[in-house]
Amino acid sequence: MKTYRYTIDGAAYDVTINSISGQKAQVEVNGIPFEVEMQGSQLTEDALPNVSAEAVATPATAQPVETPKATEAPQPAGEAGSGTPVKAPLPGVVTKICVGKGQAVKKGEPVLILEAMKMENNITAELDGVVTGICVKPGDSVLEGAVLVTIG
Repeated sequence: MKTYRYTIDGAAYDVTINSISGQKAQVEVNGIPFEVEMQGSQLTEDALPNVSAEAVATPATAQPVETPKATEAPQPAGEAGSGTPVKAPLPGVVTKICVGKGQAVKKGEPVLILEAMKMENNITAELDGVVTGICVKPGDSVLEGAVLVTIG
């Protein structure tokens, strides 16, 4: 079992590889179990890079992971805006953004809709303020804890 820490678009992910069998790996991302099928090559646990506990605790020294690029890249984390982040409470797909950058919002007002387990979930503002950044777009898949919007 090996654990790695990655930062992707400003969101931190703790990835634990529990086991590898042929082209399938049992992994956990932020505590959520996944079965990953690797295409094009087989990986063995012996071939995994060694990362010390110190490197796992310090994201700057962890090895970056290359992710497939979508047709349109999400906004970089630097453009997320200052303020309080609204984070995904569960993994899902963003289906609709209900606010725009610079728009005033009230606590409890929907900021976006996240589809998870075939159900639409209204993600609401956690405080009154102004939307300072939108970090996702419709169609983006997000993991639990990913920053969706910032409110200042």
